[in-house]
Amino acid sequence: MTFDEFTSAVFEEALRMGCTAAEVYFVEGDSAEIGVLEGELDQYSVSHNFGLNLRVEYDGRNGYAYTETFENPSELAKKAIDNACAIESADAHPMQGKSEYADIPEAENPLFELDRKQRIELAKEIERAAKAKDGRVIRVSTSEIASDDSTVIIRNTLGLDAKKREALSYSLVGAILSQNGEMKNAYSFRSGKEALNIDKLVTEAVDNAAAQFGASPVAAGEYDVIIKNEAMADLLNAFSPMFSAENAQKGLSPLNGKEGETVASELITILDDPFYPEFARAFDAEGVPSVKKAVVEKGTLKTLLHNLKTAKRAGVESTSNASRARLTSPIGVSPSVFYIEPGDTSYDELVKKLGNGLIITELAGLHSGVNTVSDEFSLLASGRLVENGEIVRSVEQITIAGSFLETMRNVDTLGSDLKFGIPVGSIIGSPSILVKGAHISGK
Repeated sequence: MTFDEFTSAVFEEALRMGCTAAEVYFVEGDSAEIGVLEGELDQYSVSHNFGLNLRVEYDGRNGYAYTETFENPSELAKKAIDNACAIESADAHPMQGKSEYADIPEAENPLFELDRKQRIELAKEIERAAKAKDGRVIRVSTSEIASDDSTVIIRNTLGLDAKKREALSYSLVGAILSQNGEMKNAYSFRSGKEALNIDKLVTEAVDNAAAQFGASPVAAGEYDVIIKNEAMADLLNAFSPMFSAENAQKGLSPLNGKEGETVASELITILDDPFYPEFARAFDAEGVPSVKKAVVEKGTLKTLLHNLKTAKRAGVESTSNASRARLTSPIGVSPSVFYIEPGDTSYDELVKKLGNGLIITELAGLHSGVNTVSDEFSLLASGRLVENGEIVRSVEQITIAGSFLETMRNVDTLGSDLKFGIPVGSIIGSPSILVKGAHISGK
């Protein structure tokens, strides 16, 4: 059967068996990863993704079933119904009806224009460029090219018929430097239209590794700090589950019921913008048309992130933040393009304004050291010591601890250097931020 034939057949079977609605979520695409090591091809992975997830509404419950073949529509519908019946309590999860979507221009992904041989040569060129950048480079630990290009179709018995292309690509490099018996390493990536900018890619990795030489701890105490854009994006990513209405409704977020209240400095505006250039999408994982919104606006919590189910519970509209962790997963909630709106202060100006304090460039232990229910974190950190507005040396083996929301309330200045993490799943970004009175444990 074709996709259209199978979809029509499975819908007919589901309705015949007593379902009040049925929906398919279909993904087909290709992904590739190419890596080189010491001038030789070290990794070559190409995969074709193909699968269909059926969701049915039966007796007030949702059931899911997955297939990789367009065969036996009756069996797939029965399996989804059986899974719905296994749910102990009814908890209605609405489906989106017929919708209109904004036209989304395709983002630039020049990597897609390269064939296999050209991608391998590009990975080799990145490795060569990193080695040539600094005489202290003793090895390039990673030189990788990755891409994913998929088509997503969501169709249901309520008239929804949504189709989009999801395409991403990036280049990644890791450089290991040696100096006076010390070895330091750092990574850098470039995505989309910047993926072919080899000079910026390797310069960032090599410079970040070189800046770590001569590092030592500082005395424990309270410091004013700059959390650099990449580290702040990592911290925001780690705490992003607290903005989920699904978690809030389960009592797993300190933001539950806090809409309209001040939760951060008035300098802080956190946007969720699915129309952001390069990462734009027309609809979410339920086919709800994309909506740009301020989640936090000038320090005030305006909304949590909703899918149709959480929105119905709360008596509000969906914020178009339905998601699926995998094709086989049920529908959840997550950000789309989620970032702290930048200010107009350059990074260099931010360092001058800091005067005396620390720059946090890297955070470790984000999986084990963050508690999104209690809003607390305790993380290993490294960075730079700043005295009289000048960076004087590198810092390592320190711990930064506190409350995420308290940290947001103590923001003094926002940098202009907005940066996003690797574009896999939710896209999270932040500028560098200057925070007053961070708790640091050191020597």
